[in-house]
Amino acid sequence: MFTPQGPTFRELAVQALSSVEHGYDLLAPKFDHTPFRTPDSVLRSVAQALRRIGPFESGLDLCCGTGAGMDVLRAVCREQVTGVDISAGMLAVARERSEARPGGPPTAWVRGDARALPFGPAFDLVVSFGAFGHFLPGELPGLFAQVHSVLRPGGRFAFPIGAPVRPGSRGYWALLGFDAAMRVRNAVWRPPFVMYYREFRLDDVRRELARAGFSVELYALPEFGRRSDGSPRCRMVVATKPGSAE
Repeated sequence: MFTPQGPTFRELAVQALSSVEHGYDLLAPKFDHTPFRTPDSVLRSVAQALRRIGPFESGLDLCCGTGAGMDVLRAVCREQVTGVDISAGMLAVARERSEARPGGPPTAWVRGDARALPFGPAFDLVVSFGAFGHFLPGELPGLFAQVHSVLRPGGRFAFPIGAPVRPGSRGYWALLGFDAAMRVRNAVWRPPFVMYYREFRLDDVRRELARAGFSVELYALPEFGRRSDGSPRCRMVVATKPGSAE
């Protein structure tokens, strides 16, 4: 959960009453000390899985935040890695973090909206970690079309996705309560703050990726074990753009 170096309750309240962009500008200096940051265990597991598929030349971290996922790209890309995010505050922290850890392929940081990416087909790999809750279900087709457009033929779009929480469990009620609170907040306060993680379901994701022109494969991330029914607790989705890499 939150560490002593993380945001105060008041700071979180101010952030939650802001837009997504401004809220993350405010949260950026303390973001890495919150439970919203993707755990290192997930990043390591995805990097290991991608090493078995790669290597790749050029990679993009979609909605890169403070840059934790860029370490995954540095581990599997040889030519260049780029982080894109809508929040200038998050990018500033990411850039500072990167400068303190030299080495690896050249790194670029770009402020941009994932729904209108400022790139041509320049990447062999696009990854994203923990950002999809900020997009409404109706935005997924456009988002996936944008990713498709910035990948070279044969390029891959990869991201982890956890198994749904068991109905009736503590996690289930926590997520349900969080989503309900966000819906009430957005009904009575503007600008909206979109964060609905229960909406990002694997079946819907696979369908929309296929409609965007991807072929889709699922890779179990064995470090996280399996549920009682034998299904993986966490998977990596790999969506491939048709064509052959040059």
